[in-house]
Amino acid sequence: MKRIFYTLALVPFFWSCKPTNSAIAPAKTEIEVAINLNDIKEDKVMVTVNAPTITTDLITYHIPKTVPGTYSEDNYGRFIEDLKAFDKKGNPLVVKKTDKNSWSIANAKTLDRVTYLVNDSFDTEKGGSFGGDDVFSPAGSNILAGENFMLNTHCFVGYFTNFMTIPYKVTISHPETLWGSTSMTDRDASATSDTFITSRYAELVENPIMYSKPDYTTFNVDGMDILISVYSPTGKVTAESITPEMKTMMTAQKTFLEKINATKKYSVLLYLSSLTQEDAKGFGALEHPTATTVVLPEVMSKEELVKSMMDVVSHEFFHIVTPLSIHSKEIQDFDYNDPKMSKHLWMYEGVTEYFANLFQINQGLIDEEDYYSRLADQIDRAKTMNDTMSFTTMSANVLEQPYKDQYINVYQKGALIGMCIDIIIREKSNGERGILNLMQKLSSEYGVNKAFNDEELFDKITALTYPEVGDFLNTYVAGTTPIPYDYYFAKVGVSPAVVKSPAGIFLKGQVPYITVNQETKEIIVIPNIELNSFFTSLGLKGGDSIESINDKAYNLDTIYDMINDSQSWKDKSVMTVKVKRDGVVKILKAPVSLPLEDKQVLKATDASKASLRQAWLKY
Repeated sequence: MKRIFYTLALVPFFWSCKPTNSAIAPAKTEIEVAINLNDIKEDKVMVTVNAPTITTDLITYHIPKTVPGTYSEDNYGRFIEDLKAFDKKGNPLVVKKTDKNSWSIANAKTLDRVTYLVNDSFDTEKGGSFGGDDVFSPAGSNILAGENFMLNTHCFVGYFTNFMTIPYKVTISHPETLWGSTSMTDRDASATSDTFITSRYAELVENPIMYSKPDYTTFNVDGMDILISVYSPTGKVTAESITPEMKTMMTAQKTFLEKINATKKYSVLLYLSSLTQEDAKGFGALEHPTATTVVLPEVMSKEELVKSMMDVVSHEFFHIVTPLSIHSKEIQDFDYNDPKMSKHLWMYEGVTEYFANLFQINQGLIDEEDYYSRLADQIDRAKTMNDTMSFTTMSANVLEQPYKDQYINVYQKGALIGMCIDIIIREKSNGERGILNLMQKLSSEYGVNKAFNDEELFDKITALTYPEVGDFLNTYVAGTTPIPYDYYFAKVGVSPAVVKSPAGIFLKGQVPYITVNQETKEIIVIPNIELNSFFTSLGLKGGDSIESINDKAYNLDTIYDMINDSQSWKDKSVMTVKVKRDGVVKILKAPVSLPLEDKQVLKATDASKASLRQAWLKY
């Protein structure tokens, strides 16, 4: 795009040099943005937006209400302060805020620039339940002067009405000690200034940047350049320390995808939260066509961090299939302030999540028992949701209640929908094809720049596969009938079974056995509830304040450490717990009985289906 961009930029210059009878300034057909990361005032960043040539008397500047991949209305305009507009002589223009995310500017034909301050979203997170007012951290922003800036660009840069498809030139001034990790190309050789050019606003939004002390690795997998960049407040985690596992995983993903292999550069931006009051609390990742932003707690052990990275990054990476290569017009022409949602979250998120687990068994990263366990967990979690709600209806209305609360099911039932379709195609093709082949065909049919019509996708999939796939989609995805999973598992010789399995020590499902006193920071056993075998075997009682376990002190500040440590506790081992009971300190010491629960699992039981099962799992 560099050559094309500059060629286009020269056109008005030549016209302006042509002799004429009047001096008419050439039209300005790009938006220039300056972001100042040096002069931070009250934890706010100054942004200056130089406007294009505007021919109307009134123009509106918007900051997004929502962005692709979040499926929530976050109103990023609430983080904008003191928005002002000026003409070329520096005179202020009249600005009126028309809603949470929009500002109208009068006398717009004279508009030269807009300035405003940006607050970061990490400071506002309360760590509330899913669907609250918090911005999901990987879609948010961080401003920590001189140390870290998480620039999800939609948090800092907006767009003028009807000017979303012209080029953006963004210049970011920053301390020399900080380096910007991104999949974009810096066109400025300076160590204190970066310049990025995108063809339109949507491209800018899809390219996050993280500034921090340089800590990154790069490697190439089958023609794709991959960047792993890490911000760790204490330096506990480095990019080098997690790169071997990331390289193994992403190599396996590229091998699994085979023909769907268009992305040439991919960045993983990992932000590790300190869990302090003003730091990120929403953990997970947000996908972009060539990047993933990941936010996780720094207190995690190396093993847990790598496992979480494997889970979330593998999911986000597979979004290069859908919605990048396969998407509807609602996504192609996304409206950031009046979004129209697609019916097909079952594919965008569900099939993506299905691939994120399937590739691991396919490429030998996990065994069959682990894979079946993941499927069983997804079934259990899906059962807690509304199993008779039409998935397409939920998807199209996901920003509204009651559908909004069901969104999380895209990672459970959505993935199982992908599994069932995969099994149907395998059975009908005698094991020769599966859902990945379908995605390859759809990618060839559409691709990055061509969108499908929402209403036509089921018919297109049916035409590319079998009538049975169309029947499944209409009955179980568009319809309200719960999926009979056992019926589809039987096709590949897999059956349900019940086994005793380790249960949560401090949680029963989503119900905790412990709470905290915010004032004293004590960890307290919840009174008047039935405790599990861990608590009863040690003689713990409701109301006890846990001060230490095995001579390691715990309180509110280190409760995550206690939960992490519990993963390594062994059944029947002798443990010592120091508690305060009715104001008196007591030492409890006994062999512990770790809790067990009945758990439904899946097992391969029908040897006659081994061939089809092998085709399903291993291709």
